[in-house]
Amino acid sequence: MGSQEVILLGCWFSPCSHRVQWALKLKGIHYQFMEEDISNKSPFLLKHNPVTRKIPVLIHDGKAIVDSLSIIEYIDETWNHVPIASRSLRESHGSLLG
Repeated sequence: MGSQEVILLGCWFSPCSHRVQWALKLKGIHYQFMEEDISNKSPFLLKHNPVTRKIPVLIHDGKAIVDSLSIIEYIDETWNHVPIASRSLRESHGSLLG
């Protein structure tokens, strides 16, 4: 189970950022939200997502995870005390979950 600092880079109007925030809240994970200006991307965002330069980005234990569905899958596997999706759902619809 993860215990290091969790940072979410996102934007208040991004549905993908909201999706990740809801997953973190559902799991009861304390996190720091860093608002990004998508028209003027911060060096911190560019450092952690230099390829696509998009939000959301979850940073946990020094590791950056990008793409909201991949982030949610990571959250579900790392903090597995409250599953977001059942195992059978992940197996049958794995392509939808990342």
